[in-house]
Amino acid sequence: MKKRRRDRWRMGSALWRSWRYEITPAGKTVVFAGLVGSVGMISVRIPMYMVGVGLGALFVVAMFTAFVFWPRVSVRGRFPEKTLAGEPVTAQFVVTPTSRWPVFDLGLGFFGLPAGLHEIESDVTVRHLPRGETALMPVTLRADHRGMYELPPLRAFTTFPFNLFRVGLNRSELERLLVLPAFEPLGRIDLQVRARYQPGGIVLTSNVGEAPEYIGNREYVPGEPARRLDFRSWARLGRPVVREYQEEYYCRIALILDTWTGDANPAARESGSRTSKSASSPSSPAANRRRSSWLNAIRKGPRKRAAREASERLEGAVSLAASVADALCNGEYIIDLFAAGPELYVFRSGRHTAHFENVLEILAGVGHCPEDPFAAVTPAVADELGSISAAVCIFLDWDTARAHLVRTILEAGCSLLVVIVRDGPTTEPCAPIDGVTIQRFTPAEVAAGGLDLIGE
Repeated sequence: MKKRRRDRWRMGSALWRSWRYEITPAGKTVVFAGLVGSVGMISVRIPMYMVGVGLGALFVVAMFTAFVFWPRVSVRGRFPEKTLAGEPVTAQFVVTPTSRWPVFDLGLGFFGLPAGLHEIESDVTVRHLPRGETALMPVTLRADHRGMYELPPLRAFTTFPFNLFRVGLNRSELERLLVLPAFEPLGRIDLQVRARYQPGGIVLTSNVGEAPEYIGNREYVPGEPARRLDFRSWARLGRPVVREYQEEYYCRIALILDTWTGDANPAARESGSRTSKSASSPSSPAANRRRSSWLNAIRKGPRKRAAREASERLEGAVSLAASVADALCNGEYIIDLFAAGPELYVFRSGRHTAHFENVLEILAGVGHCPEDPFAAVTPAVADELGSISAAVCIFLDWDTARAHLVRTILEAGCSLLVVIVRDGPTTEPCAPIDGVTIQRFTPAEVAAGGLDLIGE
C-alpha cells in the first residue's frame, strides 16, 4: 500500500512538473482546447470531436519532430559569485551544437528556481544554430532577498516545431549564488572616536599601517617575545637586550547587530491562553475541535502579519548595518562586527585586514535569532571593550537586556550610538541613558537612505 502511494505521488509530481515547466503557454492552450473538443467524442454525430482528433494529431507530429531534432549542445558559462538583492545579474553562456543536425528555437532557462529568485526575460531563443557554430545567450536572474541560493541545473531546450513544449536533456551544474544585502548610503554619521591602546599592536590587526617607532633598548625580561631581541647589543654587552617600541594606539569600532525579533505577536499568546482555558472547560470533544479550528483561523492572519513585520525589521537592520559599515570603512578604523544570528558572528575588518565585501558576506548569511542572544553577545563585547573606542548598536527593540548591554559599553568609557529599527512601540519605553540619545527609524526610512546618525 505504501509503495503504491509512493508511486502515485511520484507520478503526480512528474505530471505537475511537466505541466508547469515543460509545456509552453501555447501548449497549455492546445491541451485545454483538446479537452473541450474531446467532449464531442461521446457521439460521432457531433462535429466537435474533429477538433480533439486534429489537436491530438498535432501533438503527435510535434513530438515526432522534436525527437528527430532533439537538441544536443554544450553550454559553457557561469554567474558572478556575488550580487546585490533586488539587482539583476546576467551571465553570458556559450552554446555549441554537438550533433549532426542543426538546432532550431533553442533556449536556456531554469526549472524550479528557489523561492525569492526569479528569471528575467526567459523567452530569449535562437531561431537557427547550424552545426559547428556557437551562440552567446544571456540568462538574467534577480533575487528579492539576501542569502545563499542553490541554483538548479541550467537547461538547454527547444520548442521546435510548434512551440507546444520544451524538450532537451542538457543540464549544466552551476555554483551557488551569494546575494548581498542592498543598502543606501548614510547622509551623515557623527560618532566621537578616539584612539586607544591596542595590546599586540598593529601586527595583530593589519599588515600595513603605522610602523612601530623604535625608541631604544633595555634589558630582557623573561617572557618577552624573541623577535624583539637585539643580538648586536647582546653580543656587545654580554647580556640579553631587547628593542623597545612606542606603544601603538588606533581606533576600533564595534558594530553590534541585533537579530532577535522576539515574540511580536501578543495577540497570538492571548488567543493561545484562551484556547487552553476553553480546552480545560467541560465541553464535548467535537465542540472543542470546532472552537480550536475557529480560533486558529482567527489568529492565522495576525501571525502572518507579525512574521512579515519582523522580517521587515530584520532586513532594515541588516541594511542599516551595511550602510554604517560602508561609511566607517572609508576611514582608518578597525571594525568589529558582532552579529547575533542563529550563531554569534564576530568578524573584524578595516585597515586592510578585510574588505567591505567581506562584511556584506557576513551580513548576507545572518538569520533570525529565535531566542535572546544577549547572554552571548554581552560577554563577547565586554571582552573587547578595553580596546574599543566606540560602538554602534542597531537594535530591533528595547528592553532590559539591551539596556544592560548599553550600560556595559558606557561603563567601559566607549563612545556610543544607538539606533532602533522598528515601526511600532518598543517593549519598554526607551529613554536616554547617561546622555546617550536613542534614535528610531522605520524600515521604510532605512530603505530610503540618507539617514543622519548622531552619537554621544
